[in-house]
Amino acid sequence: MQSLLSAALPDLSRAAVIWLSLLGVVGVAVSALLLLRPGRLRFDPGARIRRAAMPSQFEQAQEEREQSRYAQEVAVAAEGATSTAKRRRAEWVAAQEAVEAAWQTYEAAEVAVRRLGGAAAMPLPHTARTPSEYVDRERYLHRAALDAYWRRELSVEQLSDVFAHRDGWDPRLHPVEQELVLQRAIRDNLAAKHAAAREQEQIAWRAAELAVAAARSLREEAHAAAGRRVAESASVLPLSEVARPSVEQTRDNKVIAHGRATVPAF
Repeated sequence: MQSLLSAALPDLSRAAVIWLSLLGVVGVAVSALLLLRPGRLRFDPGARIRRAAMPSQFEQAQEEREQSRYAQEVAVAAEGATSTAKRRRAEWVAAQEAVEAAWQTYEAAEVAVRRLGGAAAMPLPHTARTPSEYVDRERYLHRAALDAYWRRELSVEQLSDVFAHRDGWDPRLHPVEQELVLQRAIRDNLAAKHAAAREQEQIAWRAAELAVAAARSLREEAHAAAGRRVAESASVLPLSEVARPSVEQTRDNKVIAHGRATVPAF
């Protein structure tokens, strides 16, 4: 037994020296890490969970590409909506001009009706009531109605009534009376055209307003998308570290004015 112990003791002493040396090296390395980076070995579960919850660099790059693509798409849509709004406004301006032109022609027809009404109240010139006279009166009525139709003062339905002698068209009337009937028909047709032009102008105005509102909304969204970045959360743990707003956020509702207004130009 003494011989065995005398043989094992030198090996045990050398192993103990080796283990003590290794422990010393580890202790020196840990001390150096603590001195150089004191927070490296600190155990912070909240920080580790926050780092795990944050998106990776690849995810951030992919999110930035998606945001850039979305901003480009919205910008293209805003540009197209702006062009549409310009076209709709031009159509509305043209419709306004058509209404003004229709009103002027209607007013001229109204003046002609009043003038002929005063002339028809006076005694009519006496003409012989012969078959040839009635033929001349019918020919005069047809020619005057055709001229008014080619000037777009009579509709095709009214012209058809003239040749069919319907709806008050009597070729046996005196030419002065025929002219009064013709001018009244022209006035009524131009009044209907003016009403139709006003209706088209209102439709064009509503379409222009909607196009302007859509273009404005898309431009605002394009501006917001161009400056938008991926938001990074400051913390997920603990809840006490999450900043709470002091004032409750409210959503402002934009008031849209109803009624007739000038469509803004672009």
